[in-house]
Order: sequence, then structure tokens, then C-alpha cells
Amino acid sequence: MTEKTAILSRMFLVFGLLLLIPCVLAFQLVRINYFEGEELRLLWSKQAIDSIPIPAQRGNIYDANGTLLATNAANYLIALDPKVKDAHGKSVSNEQINELSSVLAKETNNSASYFRKRISEAPSNSQYIVLAKNLSPISRDAIRELDIKGVIIEESFSRKYTFGSLAAHSLGFVNHNMDGKTGLEAYYDEDLKGENGVQQVRRDPRNQISAYIGAPKKLPENGRSIHTTIDSYIQAILEDELKKGVDKHLAEYGTGIIIDPKTGAIKALANYPTYDPNYPGSDENENRRNFAISDMVEPGSTFKLVTAIAAVEQNKVDFEEIFETPESGEVVIHGLTLRDHDPLGNMTFQEVIQKSSNVATAEIAMRLKPQVFYQYARNLGFGSETNIDLSGEVAGILNKPYDWSMVSLPWMSHGYEILATPLQVAQAYAAFANEGLLMRPYLVDRIEDQNGNIVLDNKPVEIRRVARKKTLQKILPIFESVVTDSGTGEWAQIDGLRIAGKTGTAKKVYKGRYSNKYLASFVGFFPAEDPKYVCLIMLNEPKTSGYGGFTAGPIFRETAKRIAGLDGDIQRSMSPKEQPELITKAPSLIGISKERSEELLKKFNLSFKTEGKSGYVIAQNIEPGTPILNDEEITLTLSETYLPVDSSKVKEGFAEVPELRGMSMRQATKILSELGLKAASYRSGTIERQFPKAGDMMRLGTAVTIRGKAKPLELVTKKESD
Repeated sequence: MTEKTAILSRMFLVFGLLLLIPCVLAFQLVRINYFEGEELRLLWSKQAIDSIPIPAQRGNIYDANGTLLATNAANYLIALDPKVKDAHGKSVSNEQINELSSVLAKETNNSASYFRKRISEAPSNSQYIVLAKNLSPISRDAIRELDIKGVIIEESFSRKYTFGSLAAHSLGFVNHNMDGKTGLEAYYDEDLKGENGVQQVRRDPRNQISAYIGAPKKLPENGRSIHTTIDSYIQAILEDELKKGVDKHLAEYGTGIIIDPKTGAIKALANYPTYDPNYPGSDENENRRNFAISDMVEPGSTFKLVTAIAAVEQNKVDFEEIFETPESGEVVIHGLTLRDHDPLGNMTFQEVIQKSSNVATAEIAMRLKPQVFYQYARNLGFGSETNIDLSGEVAGILNKPYDWSMVSLPWMSHGYEILATPLQVAQAYAAFANEGLLMRPYLVDRIEDQNGNIVLDNKPVEIRRVARKKTLQKILPIFESVVTDSGTGEWAQIDGLRIAGKTGTAKKVYKGRYSNKYLASFVGFFPAEDPKYVCLIMLNEPKTSGYGGFTAGPIFRETAKRIAGLDGDIQRSMSPKEQPELITKAPSLIGISKERSEELLKKFNLSFKTEGKSGYVIAQNIEPGTPILNDEEITLTLSETYLPVDSSKVKEGFAEVPELRGMSMRQATKILSELGLKAASYRSGTIERQFPKAGDMMRLGTAVTIRGKAKPLELVTKKESD
């Protein structure tokens, strides 16, 4: 074959192939359109159809009175597509942009120029320019009235907590997907979130979604609503008083719990500092922790309830018995020193609890077998979860007796070597108030579906009996005596209202050792004759004082006083049936300056005279509290100035302790400083006790313990009852 023939053959082959391509294409067109067209169109339709969820509405949360605490709020996003044309074929005009910008400026915190700038600086091919988010339905309506074709309005929902931070730690919060993360929102998440529906849509090649007529749809099943046991009024009172107390005493944080002892229903639960669940990320992570159920602390003297119940029920203590404690106020047990807050001397069993003696309480506890003491602690709920319907609860730590050391029992007797949550302490006192029946704490009363049908009805759950009713009746007056002038809980007193409770003061462990930082608490119930409320107040590291009676007690008092104001039954029980005649009694003026004494006596029109020219009152002829009849005259003996004892009687390097009782803290501190001694003061007000006693010799530089009575001066009082 010649070269020319070969070239022609290749040309004809290429030409034939070129002719074959149109034929193939024509054949395919005929096949697709006429033979297989219907099947291919059906296949494309199936591939273009997709399903999108229809979000279910999260259920509401209500308080015990039906007040809405948490619900869903509609939010609107406003965007602009400047390429959209109206019926006349015109795009969005500058005039419309100015109108839109002006309305958005009124509905947001931005200026109209801000929105005009966002539109003008958007890329030329932009068809979705986001202008504003989280707008209200009112703002949406204002924008709709403009009737601008290019405006895009998108609806979404967010969780709305009606009263901001109220009950934040009980309610919890949700994330951006509306999933519960803490509190009731997390614990009851499955009930609250409901079940999403499904909507069929069509997707085009650009993945844009569009609806079509007759598309199948499954409607969503909205979440169930929760009705809680929280009383918003009581919750607000607790939060308000807790905040005041934390701020006043410069505490790191505070916790408060109020329980109905008969049912276990939580009426209020608060922590401060707190946070706003509407904006949970705007506060410190620590503020979102629910310390009431997640903090394990050594409860201190509030745990003496366990010792008291166990000792009385096991007949290990006689109410007439006298417990002798050392003059120093401390005792050594297996090489470790156990101290009282003050030297307390000899006491009855009631005074042991009333004055909160650690030394005497340890002596009582050591009469019990470790297994018995452990069982009473377990019966009262320590060492196990309360099973409250909140996420994040811890069980605390209560070691079994075989893990105890030689000093575990005496130290546990007053609340050390045990870790408990504030809720466990409150639950134990609720059992005491409920005549020995321990109830499970709970926050949800019932759950209803979207049609109002009750799907869960929580009933009070009785866990166990912790002690015999007779035992608790015996010790009730003892815990009432704590909240008297003679008890450590005197700051929690309310005139006319019987309260039983206990103070707690526990040193905190820091770097493996007990430090001078304290956990101060008070827990009590009222009215003591028929308890309706158990209230616990706990402050972490108060700076003003570590004593629970002085710091937590007043918070309890103000909280209980305001709650009593809401409760008609308590108010009626507090109202005296007869108003006794008021009589004037002699005030206690010992230790007060001459000028201040004269000012007070003149204010109440009392006759008086003074012996001496200046100084402090060291004696008065009419005993404090004695009724003053027929215009009797009070004679005040003044100290002139403080005179130190004869130096020949005092050894070198020592000083004689003066009589300080009746003086103010400032006066006593000044006198001790002049003598070269230090003052270790407890509480405030007029000095009631001192250690060592007057006349004892002390080495220079050592401390004299002085304890104030912390009571206001009372000149007019009610007539004493028989």
C-alpha cells in the first residue's frame, strides 16, 4: 500500500468516527425522551426529594403556683437579597434600603448608617446579607410592614427564663441546640424536648430547598411541661437574703435550701454568686455549679444531731448528768487536742448541745459503739445520694467503721472526718422535724403533655424511719434552746416564733492541713411545734467571723421572718393573745462610759446619780433587769481611770488579768494592750465571759479569751411570765 493510500484510509476512518458521534447522540436523545424518559424522570424526582426536621417546641417549666419560669421565645433573623426584583422588574432601591436601615436602627442598638454600610460593602454578587439577629416579633412586624421584596425573615426559637437568675441552679440551662445541660433541663431533657416532625422538600442542583404542593409531613410532638415544687416568692426571699449575707460577711459563696419536711418538696434552693441561664456563658463557670448538691464539706457542729439522737435512743446519756470540761477548754484524745470554742465549764446534756461543746460531745459519742454511731449517720442519709431529681449530685463520704482511726469517733461526733452535701444536712434535719421519717427531696410535682394530661405525678417518698418518735420529742427542746440567748444560735431568734436548730462552724482543709478558713452554717426548722419549713444556710469562708451563729444565723432569721409574713397560719401563731403590761427595768450599764450611760438614762427618763468624775461604769446599785418602781434612782459607780495592780505583786514578764466582764470589746482590748496582753475575742457586744478569770497571772504577749453577749441594750421589756 502506497503512502497516499494509507493517508486516505486514515482520513476516511476519522471522518467516519466524526459522523458516528452525532448518530450516537441522536440515538441517545430518542432513547431518553421516548423509550426510558419516564423512568429517568422518576429517578431524578426521587433523588431531588429530601426530608428536613420540623423542630418540636420544648416544654415549659412552672413553679408551684403556676408561674411560668422557663419557656420558648421566637427570635427572628433579618437578611437582604438585593438581587430580588419586584413585579415591575426592579431591584431593591436605595430608598427602600434607607427605610429598612431606619427601622432596624429603632429596633436594635445600631445606627442606620451601620446597616447601610453593611449592604453597600457586601460583595456585588451577594444574595444573602445578614443584617440583624435575635429580633422580637414586634420588630419582625415592623419590618414586614415595609413590604420590601428582598427582605428575608427567618424564625428560630431560644430558651427564655422569665425571671432571669431566679432559681437558676434548679432550672439549669440549655445549649444552642436546645439540649438540657444542667439542672431540671438536663434531668428531664427527654420529657421537655419532645419529638421533631418531618417535612418533605425538593432540592435543586444548587442544593437550595423548596417546598412543593402535596409534600407529606409529620407534625412534631411538643415537649411536656414540668410543674415544680419551687415557690417563686420563697425562692426570691432566699436569694435576696443569701446575697445580702454573702456580701456582708465577705464570703466566697453561700448556699441556701428550704424544704417541706413532711413531703421532701424543695421550696427554694439557691447559691450565690449565681448566673443568668438566659446567658449562661457570660458568667464564671464556678457560678454555674450547684454547691447544694455538688459540694462535699465537713458539716461541723450541725452533725451533732446524729450524736444526740444516737446517745438518747441508746440510753447513753442522762439529761440530769453534769459533763465536766477542763478550765482550758481543751482535752487530749489519743495524742490529738480537741478544743471548745470557749472554755465552757460544767454543763448538762442540754447545755452541751446549746453551747455546742465539742469536748463533751466527743465524750458522749465515745460511749457508743462505732457500728451503732455509723448506722445512725447512715439512717439520717449521710454517705449516700438523696436521689433528688437534679443532675450532678454527689454522695458524700462516710467511711465504714473498719476504716476509722482511734480518733475518728470523737471527731465525727462534731462533724469532722465526714463529707456531706448541704442537701444531706438539710434532709437530716427535715427527718428530725418530720418526727423521724426521712423523705426523698424532690423538685418536680407533676409532668403534663401538650394536651394537659398528667403523665407523671410525683408523690412524697418515705425512705426510712431514722429514730423513734419518742426520742426526737425528748431532744426537740434541746435544739430549741440553741436558738435562745444562752445558745450559739441566738442570732437566729424571732420573737413569737418557736425555732429549733443548730449552728455549725467547721475549719476547712487547705493543702492537707486544717486552716483558719471556716465553713459557717445554721440549719433549723419552724414553727417548732408543727414544722412547715426546714431552712439551711451555709457560707464558705466568711471573713467577718467563722461562727455559724453569727454569720449564717441572721440570714436564717431574716429569711424565716419574711417567709412567716407570707404564711397566714404562722402569722396567727406568732400574734400574742394578750398584750402584757410594759414595765421599765434597769439596764445593764457596767463597762459603758459615763457619757453614754447618762445619755441612755436621760433618753428613758430614769433618775440617776454618779459616784466618781469619769471613766467607765464598774457598778450599779440596781441589778440589770430589776423593775424600777416609784421613780427609784440608779447610782452608777465610775472607775475614774483604769489603775493597774500593785507591781510588787506581779512577777517580771507577767501581768495580772483584770476584770473585763461588763466592758465593751474595744475597752477590754485597749486595757489588755496597755498591760502587754492580747485579746482573743469572740462575737461582739458587752463581754459576758473571760478566760482566765480576773486576778490570774499571765505571761506577757499571751491572749486572754473574751466572749461578747452580742445583745442590744433593752430598757423596756415585757412583763416576765411566771
